[in-house]
Amino acid sequence: MTRTAQTDKIKKMVVTSLFAALIFVFTAYIHVPTGAGYTHAGDGLIYLAASVLPLPYAVAAGVIGGALADGLSGFPIWIPATIVIKAITALFFTNRSDKIITKRNLLGIIPSLIVCVVGYSLYEGVVITKGFSTAAIIAAFGQTPAYCIQIAASTVLYVVTGLALDRSGIKKSHLI
Repeated sequence: MTRTAQTDKIKKMVVTSLFAALIFVFTAYIHVPTGAGYTHAGDGLIYLAASVLPLPYAVAAGVIGGALADGLSGFPIWIPATIVIKAITALFFTNRSDKIITKRNLLGIIPSLIVCVVGYSLYEGVVITKGFSTAAIIAAFGQTPAYCIQIAASTVLYVVTGLALDRSGIKKSHLI
């Protein structure tokens, strides 16, 4: 591996670690408690990570940050769902543009919302209740408004931060 390639890989690992830490903080500490857990803006940082990092690094940041938040904030039962849902969330965004806020990335928020609502609701309705129950699944979907607020807060964080970073030209400068 050349020195430049090695430096690039280290830079990606450092930025991935920074995003994982930010996702953890914005999920575990900057949140609003709800009936079944909490609502946070940490997903916005997953969107941002997936808009600036190559996919494997973005997935790692989302999974590590989200799982640590669940585990260290008293909700370790959610870790398996978080690992799958946050990994899938990163797939809806791309880093292949000179800009963070692109039409494709903004549209990625829609399937992200669907995966969040359906994924966590099914997990709650089947795994947490320890068995398949139509009533439990219907009740779990009662959390949909909280998930929508979570995605709305995440969207605001993503768009505001992404626009600011786009204005700074950070992607064109190859700093990240």
